[in-house]
Amino acid sequence: MDLRDFYLLAALIACLRLDSAIAQELIYTIREELPENVPIGNIPKDLNISHINAATGTSASLVYRLVSKAGDAPLVKVSSSTGEIFTTSNRIDREKLCAGASYDEENECFFELEVVILPNDFFRLIKIKIIVKDTNDNAPMFPSPVINISIPENTLINSRFPIPSATDPDTGFNGVQHYELLNGQSVFGLDIVETPEGEKWPQLIVQQNLDREQKDTYVMKIKVEDGGTPQKSSTAILQITVSDVNDNRPVFKEGQVEVHIPENAPVGTSVIQLHATDADIGSNAEIRYIFGAQVAPATKRLFALNNTTGLITVQRSLDREETAIHKVTVLASDGSSTPARATVTINVTDVNDNPPNIDLRYIISPINGTVYLSEKDPVNTKIALITVSDKDTDVNGKVICFIEREVPFHLKAVYDNQYLLETSSLLDYEGTKEFSFKIVASDSGKPSLNQTALVRVKLEDENDNPPIFNQPVIELSVSENNRRGLYLTTISATDEDSGKNADIVYQLGPNASFFDLDRKTGVLTASRVFDREEQERFIFTVTARDNGTPPLQSQAAVIVTVLDENDNSPKFTHNHFQFFVSENLPKYSTVGVITVTDADAGENKAVTLSILNDNDNFVLDPYSGVIKSNVSFDREQQSSYTFDVKATDGGQPPRSSTAKVTINVMDVNDNSPVVISPPSNTSFKLVPLSAIPGSVIAEVFAVDIDTGMNAELKYTIVSGNNKGLFRIDPVTGNITLEEKPAPTDVGLHRLVVNISDLGYPKSLHTLVLVFLYVNDTAGNASYIYDLIRRTMETPLDRNIGDSSQPYQNEDYLTIMIAIVAGAMVVIVVIFVTVLVRCRHASRFKAAQRSKQGAEWMSPNQENKQNKKKKRKKRKSPKSSLLNFVTIEESKPDDAVHEPINGTISLPAELEEQSIGRFDWGPAPPTTFKPNSPDLAKHYKSASPQPAFHLKPDTPVSVKKHHVIQELPLDNTFVGGCDTLSKRSSTSSDHFSASECSSQGGFKTKGPLHTRQMDSAYEQYLIFRRKKHATHTD
Repeated sequence: MDLRDFYLLAALIACLRLDSAIAQELIYTIREELPENVPIGNIPKDLNISHINAATGTSASLVYRLVSKAGDAPLVKVSSSTGEIFTTSNRIDREKLCAGASYDEENECFFELEVVILPNDFFRLIKIKIIVKDTNDNAPMFPSPVINISIPENTLINSRFPIPSATDPDTGFNGVQHYELLNGQSVFGLDIVETPEGEKWPQLIVQQNLDREQKDTYVMKIKVEDGGTPQKSSTAILQITVSDVNDNRPVFKEGQVEVHIPENAPVGTSVIQLHATDADIGSNAEIRYIFGAQVAPATKRLFALNNTTGLITVQRSLDREETAIHKVTVLASDGSSTPARATVTINVTDVNDNPPNIDLRYIISPINGTVYLSEKDPVNTKIALITVSDKDTDVNGKVICFIEREVPFHLKAVYDNQYLLETSSLLDYEGTKEFSFKIVASDSGKPSLNQTALVRVKLEDENDNPPIFNQPVIELSVSENNRRGLYLTTISATDEDSGKNADIVYQLGPNASFFDLDRKTGVLTASRVFDREEQERFIFTVTARDNGTPPLQSQAAVIVTVLDENDNSPKFTHNHFQFFVSENLPKYSTVGVITVTDADAGENKAVTLSILNDNDNFVLDPYSGVIKSNVSFDREQQSSYTFDVKATDGGQPPRSSTAKVTINVMDVNDNSPVVISPPSNTSFKLVPLSAIPGSVIAEVFAVDIDTGMNAELKYTIVSGNNKGLFRIDPVTGNITLEEKPAPTDVGLHRLVVNISDLGYPKSLHTLVLVFLYVNDTAGNASYIYDLIRRTMETPLDRNIGDSSQPYQNEDYLTIMIAIVAGAMVVIVVIFVTVLVRCRHASRFKAAQRSKQGAEWMSPNQENKQNKKKKRKKRKSPKSSLLNFVTIEESKPDDAVHEPINGTISLPAELEEQSIGRFDWGPAPPTTFKPNSPDLAKHYKSASPQPAFHLKPDTPVSVKKHHVIQELPLDNTFVGGCDTLSKRSSTSSDHFSASECSSQGGFKTKGPLHTRQMDSAYEQYLIFRRKKHATHTD
């Protein structure tokens, strides 16, 4: 077996495989000549077809489609929705449908058709066989309306003569059933002979002797009837001629003969030689061969019979596929009334002379011979039903079918000779738009014959490809201050589809109000004038959408960067900057930061700062905007500084702007209150026993040379008022009686009054001794002063009468002195010793404070080391009794005959309980106002300069106390100078300067200057006048 034979055998086996899941067969039986719309059958009901997909469980609408050949007139129709089969207007004529063939009960007349069930998930191919039953629609007919029979005159009674049989296209009981002789004149009768094949042959029976001389012609009628309902019949004229006698008929050697002849036998080929003999002689023995009346005309055309020799030959080309078996009746007649009869069966044998036939019937209707498929059709889409056949038989009729070349289609066998043409893979219009291929059918004959059918398939484009941009991200740049309608770029996208599916329109996405886009060309233009300072970058999307159904689209990002132009001048955060600095701030310290911005970018926003008119009092960093002092601040000499600052950018041409700067010098609480009244710590006031409660018995008045809250004073009695006999006004310093003095209150009372300011961050205070002598009279002033001097030995936190009874009168003291005269000397010695030591301790403390202040003003490592050494040598006091007031006696001639205002130290526990300091709460040590706005955040976010830290400069020695400060970055504030000192602000405008009112004051401790003393004395006189006016009222 060669390779070709092996291939053909494999293809034949593939074609024989049936898919029982999709191929089924139905058989219906109908009668011919039915009217239109007569139901024949119901496919889903007869096959029990379910509308539920077993795989997915979903229901679907099935479509039933009749597979028909183009141009055919369908005999039946199928409802596409219900699957019912009906007759059409084309009547089914059984005799026409099965013409030329003899059909009996075993050989039925039928036709076949195919129905497909769609969609693909429910696909089935139903092969339907419709058997057509005969109806009595044809009357039997004689071969000729006049039948001539010649009967010899010597014919014996009961002799039989054949009458040509009538034919009826109908079959079975509807065929010829009965013959009847009409008007037989009793001479002739009729008999019916039924052949083994079921044919009824009428025979004429002679019932009387004939005499040609008496009557040579008989005319009568013969009637034939079928068995149908209604019964049909016809008649013919039977003309009988009485002839001369010939009493021997020819005889065939064989009455039944069967021969075989190939269908390709040439014309003239002998089929068979028939031979008959006759016992007569002479003319009665001359035999003539003729075809019987039952021989079909088609057979007579194919075969020739020699009337003399009885040779049957081929006179036309044979075709087994048209008629395979020919039955020929040959009559041999010698002229007698009864010819001899022989039946010849001619079997035409097959020759491989017919190529296979391809019957291509489309499930998808073609247009001008071309099937159109969508590229989105799924795999196994049914295109056509292909039926292959071969008129040859046996091996010559075995046909295989295949597709000539590789295409995305294949043939699927559903029956022995039927195939479905399906798609074998997904189709892609963009890959191949059209397919043209041949379907080949080949038989197995030797040699093999082939037949081809050309199939043309064109794909319809589906919108399965979205537009694609050349660049997914499009970046552009354009200068600001452009003109409207400026061309920017052309946006382009491509689509692999065709037709309207490839027509692209462009559309801008959101955030693209500054741009215009041509929908067809993709040209992008500017619809507005760009301002980089308002928006430096535009990010939006562009959509490309095709015109397919449904439309597909894709997007690209467009980034448009606006380039800067120097169209903005530098801008200060404030037109007027105001900074607040402490008067103790050293030279070269940072006093503030100028914040300036420029809305431009790059070199156009590089800003340089400069001072226009300052007289070199300040130094300005041109890049960071930090202002440093070039002077030491003294609020009493100059309370504010004002100058202009200019900012210039780096653009071409450069742009500039100016701002005003004011540096306000703020007061520092560095002066303790100075007592004006009482004039000294040794003076006293007489309080008569008749004094009324609530009356003013003494007054304390002090001044503070600081300003603002640093100069606000508060008066408090911290010791000596254990009985609650006295009360001091915390604001005015007036001492009043709380209750009327009793006799037990007579004597000297010492009040320790604390005078504290309300300064920030630490309050300063001064102690003053107020002596009140309760008695009706003060006759001996020297005695009272002596008592005052003696009270100096009593600690301030103890009342002067706690250790012994009060000094009530002179008698009592005299008696006491007499009693303790001996011990007095010892007490005086001890007192003098203690007093000397107290003076020494007080001077030592003052020296230490002075030294510590100098070290604080100008730190020195050597001083610190010496101080540590001294501290090691110094011993801590063992009792709070050492914290006495150091008082020097006033001398009339002494230049320092003034009120003693030395600082009086209180014990810690007494100071905490009764001094009553003004508490500001926690606050950072900065130089800006508490209620000023915080511009540091703005500076850090908007300033073109980087963030930096300001470190404190090294303090330098000045004549004032030097406060070491670290000025923070957020010291960029404006406001009134007294706002900070008063710790509150009622102004609604935090950036407006306020008027500064300061009181004259002192900056250093020690003896007061004459001018300062005069000022304090004036204040005291004013205070006295106000108090006098109050008492008068």
